[in-house]
Formats: sequence, structure tokens, C-alpha cells
Amino acid sequence: MRADAQRNRALILDTAELVFAAEGAAASTEEVARRAGLAIGTVFRHFPTKDDLLTAIMKRLLARLVERAGGLSGPYGLFTFFGTLVAEAAEKRTVVAMAGVDIGAAMGALDDAVGELLVQAQSAGVVNREVRLPEVMALLTSVGQGALHGGWDADLQQRTLAVIFAGLVPPPRA
Repeated sequence: MRADAQRNRALILDTAELVFAAEGAAASTEEVARRAGLAIGTVFRHFPTKDDLLTAIMKRLLARLVERAGGLSGPYGLFTFFGTLVAEAAEKRTVVAMAGVDIGAAMGALDDAVGELLVQAQSAGVVNREVRLPEVMALLTSVGQGALHGGWDADLQQRTLAVIFAGLVPPPRA
């Protein structure tokens, strides 16, 4: 793909994320083109339908989550990733809902990165050694799905994460 075509594609995706997050399902590809400063034909060359555009946005969001999870390390990387996932889901809920993404299937792509974060947290003693990856992925999927339903302001995000984190820590030693 030519450099200008790559720039246009990235600009369209960046703009579409903002437009759909702000305006919801009523937003149009024409509005995306207008805000990006591009002709509608340019948008349609890259994304022939609104669904194609939404699918591309979701693939990019998931790739970002995988990259973020892979870029974290240390004893609290898992906790940081939980916070990142909740914030992303709450912010991008309109796009995710419009794209009709199966959150459980999408989360499968994160297994390796989250598994490594879990091992690091357990090795550092900040997560109970009895906790397994399937439980962590179920929690991530559930909290991500919850954030998609809206009303997840920063306070609710923090309270929910506090409950999850309290359940992950090792029990007190007797």
C-alpha cells in the first residue's frame, strides 16, 4: 500500500473512532470523511461499508490491547491491564456494540500476554497461586462486557476493579 494510502487509512480509522464514540450508531461515514478532511470516495475505497469500517476499528482496538498487555510486566502488570481493559471498553463501547463483536472470542487473542502477566504476578506473590488463566480471562471478559453497557464512570471503574483485585490477592497467612 502506498504511503499516502496508509496515512489516509490511519486517519480514517482515528477519526471514525472519535466520531462513533461521540455520536454513536447515528454517525455516518460521510461525517467521518468530513471530519478527516477527505472525500467520501476515499473512505469508501478503504472501507466499502460502515460495517467494514467498524470491523477494522475493532481489529485495531484488539491489536492495541494485545500490544498493551504484551508491553506490561512485573508484579502489578495484570492489575494495570485490568484497568486498561475497563477504560477502553467504557470509552469505546459504542464502536464495540455497533460492530457486534463477541467479547469472549476477542479476548482469546489475549491469552498469551495475560497468561504471562498472571505468572509474573503470582511469582511476585501479589496474586494467589490458586488463580488460573481461565478465571482471569473470565473476569476480564465479564468486566469488559459490563463496561460496554455504559454508565461506567471512573468511580464505578475503580470500585469494580477494587473488588476484583481483592479477590485475586493471596489469602493472609495464618
